[in-house]
Amino acid sequence: MFRRLYWVSESVDLDGKSRVLGVYTSIPDLVRYGMRTPGSGELRLTLTQLDSERETLGTWTSSNFDSLEEAMQPYVRTEEFTPDQVKSLLEALDRTSVTA
Repeated sequence: MFRRLYWVSESVDLDGKSRVLGVYTSIPDLVRYGMRTPGSGELRLTLTQLDSERETLGTWTSSNFDSLEEAMQPYVRTEEFTPDQVKSLLEALDRTSVTA
């Protein structure tokens, strides 16, 4: 499946400097590779559309992943993501926040 949406995973330091950890075209790859923040950095995830000059579709940080599940529902309806993929992302974020 051709992916129209991309996840950008970043580590954000306490002073606000960010470092891109990777760009991922699927939730499974994001969960597998893009959620490891070095040191005490906060994880920031951004959902963006391929080749678009529009604003990002959403940005979430470790301190505020609460709205992510609801924000993913339009993309579940369009079958860009499956309910199981969203569930696995939320579970991985829960594990990340517990170990951080």
